[in-house]
Amino acid sequence: MAATESTPPVSLLRSRRAALSDVCVAAATDHPRPDGEDRYTVSEVAEFTGLTTATLRWYEQIGLLPGVTRAHDRQLVFANSDLDWLAFVDTLRVTGMPVADMVRYADLVREGEGTYRDRRLILEEARRDVLARITALQNAVGRLGHEIDACARAEGVPDRR
Repeated sequence: MAATESTPPVSLLRSRRAALSDVCVAAATDHPRPDGEDRYTVSEVAEFTGLTTATLRWYEQIGLLPGVTRAHDRQLVFANSDLDWLAFVDTLRVTGMPVADMVRYADLVREGEGTYRDRRLILEEARRDVLARITALQNAVGRLGHEIDACARAEGVPDRR
């Protein structure tokens, strides 16, 4: 892109969006602007996602934002596909996936269609971890309930179930 251009070339935008329109990346969500008018600043994305601008910049630095481009002034430029990706990254974060694994997943997305198996394996492992934590939490809730009941009985508090 020439230094005087204010937007990335259409071919770059198409290739970036093609990478993020990959069927394994993320489901589309509602967006503030329609495709074609979807150029967002880092501040706008921070406001929309609830992430800080520092977090968004860090994500870009570590390679967690495979589709984000920069304008001629080196400012980050986000599109709707990037908002979809950030929603997916939030899902990965909620699972407790380590950042290194998220970056590896982003690298695989950048590599393209030949990486579906590796991506699936990463996601299956994350799902197994989440299910194991859910089971552990359900067990903890049961034990807490048992202890609460025991304390309540010892206190003479009537059963409130």
